[in-house]
Amino acid sequence: FIAMDLFALRYWKPSTWSKPDLALLLPGLLVGIAFGYLVFRFLDHRAIEIVMAVTTLIFVGMWFAGGSEVTIRPRSTPKAITAGFASGVTTMVAHSGGPPLAMYLLPLGLSKEIYAGTTSLFFTVGNATKAVPWLLLVRPTTGVWELMAICLLAIPAGVWLGWRLHGALDQRQIFRACYALLVVTALKLLWDGISGYLA
Repeated sequence: FIAMDLFALRYWKPSTWSKPDLALLLPGLLVGIAFGYLVFRFLDHRAIEIVMAVTTLIFVGMWFAGGSEVTIRPRSTPKAITAGFASGVTTMVAHSGGPPLAMYLLPLGLSKEIYAGTTSLFFTVGNATKAVPWLLLVRPTTGVWELMAICLLAIPAGVWLGWRLHGALDQRQIFRACYALLVVTALKLLWDGISGYLA
């Protein structure tokens, strides 16, 4: 993830970052990661996955019920800090920090470039930060290191294809794709959480 984030910054330069939003989101993210690390052994990641999935599905359902239109809402400091914190906790505990961030950024009606660039930098900071506490919690096996090395080879092509797809879609298509991906993410989290209990 860190290698992918750093490679993506070749495309999502500082001009594509919403600095006012990042100034509100990043402190919450860092505190959330620290909190997630401290309570990691006490939190049930399966329960967090299910709660995050249900919350995300409700958010997307409300958007579809509202006609699938982008209703621009004003920036909110409490919402941004909450979203950053929730993303930090969920990314640390269940590797699912995307939905809280999307639920804050999508209603702002940012341009597709600013949305993508802001998301890219947010997760660059988040993934680099959580690497240290994760390595304190779990030591990767040789097999995991080998798998990561293989995945590194696919990063340039994957990021480039994402960049080209982003350029081919208009603003409305990008937002529809983001909401559709939220549904996919939520269903995956729901499955992981429920199957974890069943197992």
